[in-house]
Amino acid sequence: MTESQKERYKRHLMLEDVGEEGQERLLRASVLVIGAGGLGSPNCFYLAAAGIGRIGILDFDIIELNNLQRQIIHTTQEIHSSKVKSAERKMLALNPEVQVETHFEKLTATNALELIQEYDFIIDATDNFASKFLINDACILANKPLSHAGIFKHHGQTITILPRKSACFACIFDKPPSTELNSVFKAGLFGVVPGIVGCIQASEAIKYFLGFPLLTDQLLHVDTKNMDFRKINVRRNTECRVCGAHGIQTLTDYPQ
Repeated sequence: MTESQKERYKRHLMLEDVGEEGQERLLRASVLVIGAGGLGSPNCFYLAAAGIGRIGILDFDIIELNNLQRQIIHTTQEIHSSKVKSAERKMLALNPEVQVETHFEKLTATNALELIQEYDFIIDATDNFASKFLINDACILANKPLSHAGIFKHHGQTITILPRKSACFACIFDKPPSTELNSVFKAGLFGVVPGIVGCIQASEAIKYFLGFPLLTDQLLHVDTKNMDFRKINVRRNTECRVCGAHGIQTLTDYPQ
């Protein structure tokens, strides 16, 4: 590590369970954040601040005024700009030493495996069921650890998935609901919810590289209105249609 890096990450180096060895692991690590919106914003900021060496951002969306109530990595001046490029600018302004890779494209069954295989840890920061199930499927096939999160009104949920070792998203929810229920993502949303849940996701990614205990086999539910945090124990389903003994072998797109 350079003297500049030692100064930048000084507070990490002071932690007995991180130190220089732990920080060097972070500098060598790579994470793909899928979604550069409400959940993606804190993820991108904190992963860059922590010194994750290579961070990919995937999103094909453009910044709109109504995004700015919660998507704090973007600014009013950047409305109508690409979210991935906006996020890249802020991350490099915060920490110019990290490598940021932007993917301005939609995640599909055709490109998911190729994209995911290039990174050590995957973060699902998307806002629709079809993407969430596809990301889970791809991570199981590629054997990549994954942080899932979902948000709705005053609520959020998150879990970390270690393929074929802990419960996956499909072990818990099996299949996406009807396409009509995707309308939940168009409901109101308390602005700080994705910030809280996204920070937990970033923490899980950083902890993974440091060898800390992870949020596996427990679905953390966050209720910001009543400030209630609770863990729901879940178990891996050995007959899961995705990660079970006779699980999927190829990817297919889910109805959007």
